[in-house]
Amino acid sequence: MRISAALALLLCALAASAQVPDLILLNGKVITVDDRFSIAQAIAIKGDRFLATGSSQQIASLAGPDTRRIDLHGRTVIPGLIDDHIHLLRAASTWLRELRFDGVYSRTQALDMLRARVKTAQPGEWIYNLGGWMHQQFNDNPAPFTAEELDRIAPENPVALQESYYQVFLNHRALHALGIEANKPDPPEFLKGSIQRDAAGMPTGIVKSDIAATRVVANHLPRVPAGELESSAAALVKDMNRVGLTSFGVPGCDAPTLSIFQKWHAAGSLNARIFCIDGTAAARPDQVAATIEQLAPLRAKLFQGDSYIDHIAFGESIYTPLHDPMFTIKSDPQPDQLEQWRRIAREIAKAGLPMHVHAELHDTINAFLDQIEAINREFPIHNLRWVFAHLNQIDASQLERMKKLGMYAAIHPWAVINGALMPDMPPFKTIQASGITWGLGSDGTAANDYAPFNTLQFAVTGQMAGGAKVNSQTISREDALLAHTRKNAYFLFQENNLGSIQPGMLADLVVLDRDYLIIPATQIHDIKPVMTIVGGRIAYESR
Repeated sequence: MRISAALALLLCALAASAQVPDLILLNGKVITVDDRFSIAQAIAIKGDRFLATGSSQQIASLAGPDTRRIDLHGRTVIPGLIDDHIHLLRAASTWLRELRFDGVYSRTQALDMLRARVKTAQPGEWIYNLGGWMHQQFNDNPAPFTAEELDRIAPENPVALQESYYQVFLNHRALHALGIEANKPDPPEFLKGSIQRDAAGMPTGIVKSDIAATRVVANHLPRVPAGELESSAAALVKDMNRVGLTSFGVPGCDAPTLSIFQKWHAAGSLNARIFCIDGTAAARPDQVAATIEQLAPLRAKLFQGDSYIDHIAFGESIYTPLHDPMFTIKSDPQPDQLEQWRRIAREIAKAGLPMHVHAELHDTINAFLDQIEAINREFPIHNLRWVFAHLNQIDASQLERMKKLGMYAAIHPWAVINGALMPDMPPFKTIQASGITWGLGSDGTAANDYAPFNTLQFAVTGQMAGGAKVNSQTISREDALLAHTRKNAYFLFQENNLGSIQPGMLADLVVLDRDYLIIPATQIHDIKPVMTIVGGRIAYESR
């Protein structure tokens, strides 16, 4: 194989500086996701960064006597996957307690998982999950769960199975524990009409309305005890590494979990990169001043961390009356609400802060853009990396307005699991054609399935979990992978560190059990990482 001039210069430079790699990976297919989307055979890593890529022969020649070698046996390697918006730290408070159905496409399997959990539970112990699935993903029998079948499986345990933020399936022990009874008024904390009843007034076992209704149930469920929070956080990070995720944009960096991550970082054992999106949004006009007062302290700590833990933006909400509910299809932002939103956003621009804001519905996106265009004339935002998040109803004209403002689009396709309720969302082809900088995330772990290969398959095929075609706007697998790696690095202000396998970049990568580029597109969700490396350390390795 002929050696390229660039690689020859690199090898000479390495030899001159005695840069002997600590780890080399040989005999693979390395999808670098660099500017040319080039393919290599091997990788050299020194410390926490990539040292070189090239042929197996070239990289092997760099090894010293203490260099560790891993033979990839032809496996495919991609950069560590980045989720630009996931509620990671919040999930730690329940992760060890939850019975997760992410990526489970069989109702039979889900019920078998429930039976297995019941066998290990104490009588009276809650068995639950908090989203990440919908019953429409079960391709053997997409039927909702009933209180009676949950009773049969768990006669001694209250069960609450939350679908995304749409509804919760409860058995009768759970109904009783929540104070939901036949021929009695609904408990006042529940939204009117959210507790489903039959014609005789009997509760059916379903609580359904919107995020507020599901959260009433969630607030009654036990969290992981303080003494087990670290174990729960460790299990959470391991599960993220298991699906190939290495870096995260995190709205709401909960202090107890963040302190655990900081402890691990100090010990050199943190296998996740956490980039915090901070801020408490005002809910009423009289709270706007307090929200604005948060900006100066946030500015002081912005970008004061490192490549493992840092604070990067204000968000995710600015003024909560304009935070679009998840399953609403149309919004009607009012002038008085937009006035308060603009007051806060103007001060964010004046302070020179990045912003990452929930913007979902068509009319809300237009209204926010009207405010930002006015703010931009006074305090230009072009270099602040303001981000609209979710954007399932975005259109071409709105994308063009965002692009002119220098804004980014963080796309979180809720339809991965909610496609039966949210068809043809988001418009991937339109987004890609716009030329705007955009990235992929999940908005997990409740609103959506957190597994990135499920998101990648959805972007490429338009198929929701379980296989139903729900989106006609698809993109190439290369563009989808770019959006989950190199493009997402911009959202974390880490484009010079993360998102591709190139010399000098941080050594985050995933070794796959099959080739992402050539397997049938309908099998992308079946890809399993066999190894995940974060900062040059093996964070996950399958048996």
